[in-house]
Amino acid sequence: MNRIFSGVQPTGNLHLGNYLGAIRNWVRLQNDFDCIFCVVDLHAITTWQDPAALRHSTREVAAAMIAAGVDPNRNIIFHQSANPSHAELAWVFNCVARMGWLNRMTQFKEKAGKNRENASVGLFAYPNLMAADILAYKATHVPVGEDQRQHLELTRDIAQKFNHDFGVEFFPIVEPLIQGEATRVMSLRDGSKKMSKSDPSDMSRINMTDEADAIAQKIRRAKTDPEALPGPGVLEGEAKAELEAARPEAVNLLRLYSSLTDKSLADTLAEFEGAQFSHFKQVLTDVAVAVLGPIGAEMKRLTDDPGHVDGVLAKGAERAREITEPILKEVWDIVGFLRTRG
Repeated sequence: MNRIFSGVQPTGNLHLGNYLGAIRNWVRLQNDFDCIFCVVDLHAITTWQDPAALRHSTREVAAAMIAAGVDPNRNIIFHQSANPSHAELAWVFNCVARMGWLNRMTQFKEKAGKNRENASVGLFAYPNLMAADILAYKATHVPVGEDQRQHLELTRDIAQKFNHDFGVEFFPIVEPLIQGEATRVMSLRDGSKKMSKSDPSDMSRINMTDEADAIAQKIRRAKTDPEALPGPGVLEGEAKAELEAARPEAVNLLRLYSSLTDKSLADTLAEFEGAQFSHFKQVLTDVAVAVLGPIGAEMKRLTDDPGHVDGVLAKGAERAREITEPILKEVWDIVGFLRTRG
């Protein structure tokens, strides 16, 4: 069976974008793949994290996976720092990857901004650790959003260069899985920006733990425009790009509804053609509350029992290490490291 690896950072405030772009797809993929799902706490500390908050967020992300329907008995759920293979293989990949490759990574430029010289080395080398996350398990597929495609291409480059440098066919060339209408969920306040945990405005996102009243208020106050909703004809030819450029917030809400209801964008436009946003927002609210409400309640129940969540993570880490340790031993032999331990 093909193997999937995917992860999410434990940096607090899991939101609708995390659910639609990642966690919900994981639930569906677990029926067809050997799945490994990771809380990537090593990635989180590429920027400073409060230690107590990091521990809390690690448990919260694990709880979100379980609450959304990821089965820890059928899949591996663990936190990255519990498996040393990630960091060990990342160092090998630091020596395989080229500086020029990393200098082209647009996410580093975006996150470092004008303070590039003050950014951590970890933030710069983040894609190499991501490659190690995937290839330590010889994963064959990775579900990614559009913003992660460049990092996955780097993973493919690293695998190919390692195989070429050492004359082996050892690491697989990983394939991306991009799914659904809402793979890139945008801010409720600015349709040109991605929905983000780090946005200072809580009104810009719907958190997975938001109660019904909060969800309703955020959707009601989400930025839109006074025009009626268009029909499916706007998806033909250049009209689609023109719509996205002219009405990004409207398109974002339409895609949210499409994803939450498992409908195509064309079907959503056909359903609401000519409607005003006041009506559409109420329907979207009802759908969002119906989907997220039970998940948020189960997340709260699980986070109130940290011992249970820690037990799931510990068992998952043990299973993860069982997979990666023999793979890393082979890497050591290929590279030429002297193995004097088991």
